[in-house]
Amino acid sequence: MLYYAIVFLIIAMASAVLGFGGIAGAYAGIAQILFYIFLLALIVSLVMGFVRRSR
Repeated sequence: MLYYAIVFLIIAMASAVLGFGGIAGAYAGIAQILFYIFLLALIVSLVMGFVRRSR
């Protein structure tokens, strides 16, 4: 999932350089949402790992 966030971020940056403001904003928004989902999944995974080790 982090891979897709990075891909959308690169597409957004390329679109911004070429002057496609609306498209760049849309791709940047998708990349941001995917990044936060990845971050949430990472935190949940770390917490579950610590809970399993403590037992």
